[in-house]
Amino acid sequence: MHKINRTKTPPLNRHFSTKHKIINILAFFLGTVISGGVFAEATLIHNITGYTMTGEPGNQAKRKTFEALVFEQGKVLFAGSLEQASQQFSDAKKIDGKGRVMLPGLIDAHGHILGLGQGLSSVDLRGVTSEAEAVEKVKAFARENPKQKWIIGRGWNQVLWPDKQFPSAVSLDAIKLNKPIVLSRIDGHAAWVNSKALEVGKITSKTLDPEGGQIIKDEQGKPTGVLIDTAEYLVTQHIPAATDLENNYALDKAFEHLLSLGITSVHDAGIGDDLYRLYQLRAKQDQLPLRVYAMLDGSSEKLPLWLKKGFVKDPDDRLSIRSVKLYSDGALGSRGAAMIEPYSDQKDHKGLLVTAPDVLDNKVEQTLSANFQANIHAIGDRGNRIVLNAIEDAYKNGFGKGLRHRIEHTQVVALSDLKRIKELNLIASMQPTHATSDMNMAEDRVGPDRIKGAYAWRTLLDQGTIIASGSDFPVELANPFHGIHAAVTRQNHENQPKGGWIPEQKMTRTEAFRSFTLDAAFSAHQDNVLGSLEVGKWADFILVDKDMFEISETELWKIKVLETWVAGKKVFEK
Repeated sequence: MHKINRTKTPPLNRHFSTKHKIINILAFFLGTVISGGVFAEATLIHNITGYTMTGEPGNQAKRKTFEALVFEQGKVLFAGSLEQASQQFSDAKKIDGKGRVMLPGLIDAHGHILGLGQGLSSVDLRGVTSEAEAVEKVKAFARENPKQKWIIGRGWNQVLWPDKQFPSAVSLDAIKLNKPIVLSRIDGHAAWVNSKALEVGKITSKTLDPEGGQIIKDEQGKPTGVLIDTAEYLVTQHIPAATDLENNYALDKAFEHLLSLGITSVHDAGIGDDLYRLYQLRAKQDQLPLRVYAMLDGSSEKLPLWLKKGFVKDPDDRLSIRSVKLYSDGALGSRGAAMIEPYSDQKDHKGLLVTAPDVLDNKVEQTLSANFQANIHAIGDRGNRIVLNAIEDAYKNGFGKGLRHRIEHTQVVALSDLKRIKELNLIASMQPTHATSDMNMAEDRVGPDRIKGAYAWRTLLDQGTIIASGSDFPVELANPFHGIHAAVTRQNHENQPKGGWIPEQKMTRTEAFRSFTLDAAFSAHQDNVLGSLEVGKWADFILVDKDMFEISETELWKIKVLETWVAGKKVFEK
């Protein structure tokens, strides 16, 4: 039975009589932390095996083991030996950890919270093994949800199908639904639609490809029903906007799911005005059960207004908005990633630029001049090079040094460009499970030479580049232990391929752990308050059923979260 505790302990003075309130408020603001004192009670969790990173982020950080954790008013007071904890905090409330393993709350440095919540209530096509199977799942969903005006789904991946070919509108039309069907590819960079959706989008054989997108057409020039990157918008712009009620429902489902996986903080990779409003409202109402580091949608017409308003930060570090999500190119699976030379498996195609280089240059300078962090999606080697050039030019113009800018995905990088990531002090925001999901097609796309600069975790780490790990949910499953497993083994859950895919690029367990904790916090300017269980930081932690530093590496993905705590309050229990 999974239990989510959505309540938050009221302010301290709420439980005291009026005559004590003034004293308590003064003590709170003076930062009183007297263990076992009148104003607050420290909590000591013992009988645990605890792990945390300590010190500065990056290669200099050290892994520490502890057997007791003490916290008060949501902040860590002590992590160390039980003997010392018992002496220093003799009056603390004691909780038996029952021999379980404690880790800091895990941070997903790249996810899409609303998309996850919406995906939990739409057609899930993840893992379907054929176009026909996908159609049957759509048919079943439509039958079970007859009031849906649009059928929305996500997760198909033609690379897993026998013929590895893109699907078509013809198979969806066979369902005979007089309503639009829009099914996003697993990476979100392609949409499979039916003829009704093409009709709504006014897409015909005469429709030209939009800039940064492609309408796949057959030999007669007729749209097949697959839309790549910006071409998706021709249809998706007509999907009725969700109400705040619907968005809040989706957020609640996502938060509940993430907390059950031990994720206490998420970097939400691209929010529009709806979430910009809702997140701030929820923060004010204490309705953010985990921490959100949100990136503004750099394509929004409201970006200048948001930048002018400046950073958003609440005192409890539940919400932080100080970065902008920009796009260079598309994705590898749909051949939308921009390549310097043509694709190895499609010699007449070099991918797509979602944002023209001169436009990206202007967006980067606009972002950096407002002192915001730029987090730029780049998958192909040309896409990554364009980002490097844009950041380098901004630095030369006097903008943005020291803001911890990030390349989101950093997926296929020219070997000569890898060192530039370090030279420009950029963070590689990467998703380990992308490597194990893509390993069955990546080398087909880019060939044996370019693959040497792909998913190059070891190369980046050895040169001192900080990697912030995430999952890119709902593209991948949100479970962070799947990411840790992929980072350490470079294998799927069947332990294939033997020895790991391009094994020389593996991370160590400590590096993978660090990338989901301290280094991820650093990538959000939050390493002073999050990412490790050190004195003064928030007491965000999880209790799990296995020791990730002792079990076989093949078992890492099987670790289960038993409890999740945020700011010293239990918010999930299995």
